[in-house]
Formats: sequence, structure tokens, C-alpha cells
Amino acid sequence: MSGFDVDFCVIGGGSGGVRSARIAAGYGAKVLLAEEFRMGGTCVIRGCVPKKLYVYASRFSHEFEEAAGFGWSVPNASFNWPTLVKAKEAEITRLEGLYARGQASAGVEVVKSRAVFEDAHTVRLVADSRLIRARHILIATGGRPFLPAIPGVEHAITSSEAFDLAEQPRRIVIAGGGYIAVEFAGIFAGLGSEVTLVHRGDNILRGFDDDLRNAVKTAYEKRGIRLLLGDTIARIDKGDGLAVTTAKGETIAADQVMLALGRVPNVEGLGLDKAGVALRHNHHAIAVNAASQTSVPHIYAVGDVTDRVNLTPVAIREGHAVADTLFGNKPWTVDHANIATAVFSQPELGTVGLTEAQARDKHRIVDIYRTEFRPMKATLSGSADRVLMKIIVDGETDRVLGVHIAGEAAGEMAQLLGIAVRMGATKADFDATMAVHPTAAEELVTLRTRTSRWERDAQ
Repeated sequence: MSGFDVDFCVIGGGSGGVRSARIAAGYGAKVLLAEEFRMGGTCVIRGCVPKKLYVYASRFSHEFEEAAGFGWSVPNASFNWPTLVKAKEAEITRLEGLYARGQASAGVEVVKSRAVFEDAHTVRLVADSRLIRARHILIATGGRPFLPAIPGVEHAITSSEAFDLAEQPRRIVIAGGGYIAVEFAGIFAGLGSEVTLVHRGDNILRGFDDDLRNAVKTAYEKRGIRLLLGDTIARIDKGDGLAVTTAKGETIAADQVMLALGRVPNVEGLGLDKAGVALRHNHHAIAVNAASQTSVPHIYAVGDVTDRVNLTPVAIREGHAVADTLFGNKPWTVDHANIATAVFSQPELGTVGLTEAQARDKHRIVDIYRTEFRPMKATLSGSADRVLMKIIVDGETDRVLGVHIAGEAAGEMAQLLGIAVRMGATKADFDATMAVHPTAAEELVTLRTRTSRWERDAQ
């Protein structure tokens, strides 16, 4: 420790930073973690945790309707937005306390302050101007919503504010076509708001398998969500309410306008230039190697600030790997391939591995096994819900390259499918696995009929 105040200084108390700090302290390192806002980061405070709670809330309206088919007589239900907001805040406060106590019990010193670099080994805690000399430093400052330069952008909200609105918007316009925009469209529609989704592309959820994209698009249109595709928001005007004008000249009245147009890494104001830390992506993200090491060998970065795979479990594993490598004498790197992912749209999506388009780019022969069916629950409920399952197979080796599901509990299935795909399971392995009956998931091991084969030589 000669010349250093701590072994490890972590900037940011989100999922990646918290995990790395705790693991490092467990190896005996002296660790300081600086967080200027609330412990837990985007996921716990303004991301996946509150979002999933709101998704649960939004599904009840559909479930009340379905209950009648099973003999339930449900009185006219009413929803109270402030009650949901209050309950959400209580849960977040509880989780934040758990994060803080976990750091304290591990021996991590947590300082509520912004931290900025003074040089490659020194950070300044803005709250009290204290200078900390650290042997190793981890940057885990996450990201924030991107705001476009359009007239009236100050009248819009982002996902950061959507959870804490004073009242539920009767009409909301959401800009974006990614998973955040799509999830919030489902949330607000399920809670009874009139939803318009404006997206510049010709379909939503770019990067996901096309069959899943089309399944969500169809379901949203059936549920009354208005999709304005091939258009963008040009301006937002405020009068008695809000008026959105699109690039194609359409005007939409709204109580709230939510912008979900992507996220950008939090790199501004950290003093990275003083430390010599290099950026990439047009100066928007910190450049790192496979070991999360920046251009300065003793400074690391994990999570959304690196703009690699912006998912909470990925940040956690990256942070864990850094701590194991630096202080546990167990060097390893994170494999960013075959990451199972869920989108909590309605229907829910669960996916792992290559899409059909990606498989065609990388393999000579691609076999597709696809099924779409009405789930058992819908036979009595009368619901129009459908389940879609798709298995993508290397036609030369029989290895399963990807599995994609749209339907109830798709995210739960994707987690377990991620194990099989990562281990290199073949279609024959799927076929040899006994089914669990009656479940929707049994279709994954009873699906024998190939629906299509693509061969590069035939194109």
C-alpha cells in the first residue's frame, strides 16, 4: 500500500461496481466505492427492477378479463397509479438498503460523492474534495437516456422519470423501437393509457429475430397500441397539454411524451483526459480489451459505460472478473456470446443465440424448426394470445444455434435454454429430452418437423 490510500477505487455503485467492490474486499483488498446518487444503479433505481414491477401491474387488466373463462366473476376493477408508485419506491428503498449493507459487511468504504480523476492514480471526491490515491481503479458509471436535439425536447420525459410521474398519463406518445420503448408501450397500454409508438424503422425491436419482431408488432396492434413506423418526432409543443408533430406532418395530442431513443455512456465530467483513458465510438464510450482493461493498464471499466453488451448480468460478471483477476489470482474474461435475453413486452420474449438472419450470415446450411400455437390457458379464457417458438440449427453439425420464444414465461425459458445452447446442445439432444406435460415449453423438445432449410450454395 506504499503511496496508495486504497487498493481499489470503484467509481459507480451500480450492479457492476457493487459486485466488483464486494468480491475485491472479500480477497482482503482495501476498497473504496464512490456513488453520487443511490446505490443500485440503473437496474435497481430506474431500470429493470421498477420496470418489471410495472410490467406485473400492467398485466392484471388482461388477466382479469381471462379469469371469467375459468368461472371467476371479477367486479369492475380500478387502477390507482399513486399506489403503484408508492409501492415501487418502498421496494427500491429496501433493495438500496440491502446493497449498502452488503458493501458494509464486506468491508467496503462507501462514500456518497461524485468521483473525478485528477491523474491516473488519483480521484477527487467532489463532496469533500478529498483526494484518494488508488492502486487500481474501476469505472462503472453506467449510462443515461439519449436526448435528441429537437424543439421542445425539454417537455419530454425518459425512462428515468416515467416511474415517478405524479399521475398516469391518459395519452402518451413514446418515441423509439427498442426494448425500452416497446416494454413501456405495453406497460402504459395495460394500465389503460392510450399509447402511440413512433419509430423511424419499418419494424420494432431491431436486432431480434424477425419472427419475434412481427409477433410483438401484431399483438400490440391488436391491443390498440398505435404504431407509427417510418416516422420520427420533429417537435414537441406545450399548451394545455402536449402536441407532437412528426416528420411526416402528423400532429398527436398527448399528456406525456417519452423518449426511448437509446442510451449513452456516462463519461462526461469524469476527468478521463487527466487519467489518459481513451474513448471509442466517437468519444461516447470507454475503450476496453477483453479483460475490461482501459488504455491505462491499472484502470478498468465495466458495464454500460463501455457500450459492449448493456445488460445488468453482463456488468455483474465483468465486475466479478476484474476483481478475481486483480485480487483473487484467478484471471478470467467474460464470454459475450450466447447471452440469454428477455424483453418484457406483451407477449414476453425470450431469446438466446443467433437469429435466423445471423445464422445465414455465418453458416452454410441453416435448418429452421418453427411452431405457433394457442396456449392451453387461452382455450378457456377466450384470449387471442399466441405462442411462437423457433429453433435455429446448423444443418451440417446439428448444433442448436439459437432459440427464440414469444409467449408467457418466455424469459424464464430462455434462462435455461441459455445453458443448453452454451454447452453446444444439438437438435438431437433436444429431441431426446423427455417433455414436461402439459406445458408450452414441451414444444421445444417435441418439435420434430423442419419448417425450412436455407443453403448458401442454393442462393
